[in-house]
Amino acid sequence: MVTCMKTILLFALTTSLAFAGNWPAWRGPDRTGISAEQFTPTSTPKQLWKTNVGTGCATVSIADGRLYTMGNRRNTDIVWCLDDATGKELWKHEYPEPLAPHLYEGGPNTTPTADGDHVFTLSRSGQLFCLRADTGKVVWSRNLTTDFAYPTPKWGNNNEGWGHAGSPLVHGDKLILHGLALNKTTGALLWKADEPPAYTSPIIAFTNIVLLLNAEGLSLRNLDSGKLIAHHPWKTSYNVNAATPIIDGDNIFISSGYNRGATLLQFRDGKLAPLWENKKMRNQLATSILWQGHLYGFNEDTLTCLELATGEPKWVAGKFLGKGSLMMADGKLIILGDKGDLVIVEAAPAAYKELARAKVLDGHCWSMPVLANGRIYCKTIPGDLVCLSAQ
Repeated sequence: MVTCMKTILLFALTTSLAFAGNWPAWRGPDRTGISAEQFTPTSTPKQLWKTNVGTGCATVSIADGRLYTMGNRRNTDIVWCLDDATGKELWKHEYPEPLAPHLYEGGPNTTPTADGDHVFTLSRSGQLFCLRADTGKVVWSRNLTTDFAYPTPKWGNNNEGWGHAGSPLVHGDKLILHGLALNKTTGALLWKADEPPAYTSPIIAFTNIVLLLNAEGLSLRNLDSGKLIAHHPWKTSYNVNAATPIIDGDNIFISSGYNRGATLLQFRDGKLAPLWENKKMRNQLATSILWQGHLYGFNEDTLTCLELATGEPKWVAGKFLGKGSLMMADGKLIILGDKGDLVIVEAAPAAYKELARAKVLDGHCWSMPVLANGRIYCKTIPGDLVCLSAQ
């Protein structure tokens, strides 16, 4: 196993001739965290540009040459639109929003969602915007609390918490939030769930079902009507369910930190039944990656490969990346450690095999790295955003 005590390997990206294109939303176009691009780690990464976008945990979305992200400066949220190749500012949208640091630096938690001519953003207090993708002009806006009486995630019965963290999801003519469905063109309410929200992002599966991992458990609702189809209890300390559910056929994997653990549920005949449950993968922050029957993710602060069918670890790499985040491309895990180390690891269950490593940022990192069009984007919570390329 390669460790940080051995010779540091640096890397660059060699992309395929045909780039995979857009990464328009949280965890990519299919919310799997997997890119279709190819790359080979070979030498030192070249920094194309670097900027600061303000405090927050938002990662980036890439669509049609534009990069979208969010940050907070002086109790003002900023939605940024940058040229994805140069980092040049194309436009920005600002509005008052408390920084609200609470056990971390604060700022927005969600990632913008690009959809054709529009981009959708959500603040931690529930300010929702539909903006023109080319100019940033407001098409419509809503406040989840005042317009829909929808609560902000909080700890148990007190009023503290980390605010909204579920990134918007577009499906057809609908905009799906954690527990709400709106008409994406007008912002009109279509339906509202009655469970208390957590910090997860919604995902759609089984043709017409939206999955919501809320503060009480996993709920499956009809996408059109919001009618509850099935529910599996899954309570976690401080109501911190944060990782996005993962779909594999008719099975659903969910995982939470604070020593809660993970379970694999089978959805069949309108019912959810657990296949296994243990504490061998506890996704407190970052969602795991499912690849060829195996999960790769952070068991609290330990990078781990888990067999999906059995819930048993295949390898455990250690705690050297802290509470990192990850995505995958070309059979390789692209991992950003919580102190700014970018590490490439082979996505294979036989053994942990580190392919390359470089220190790309200084500062606290919880945002998922993104590979799009031959470039990797990495960001710190204080807002430093770096773009790397081999070209």
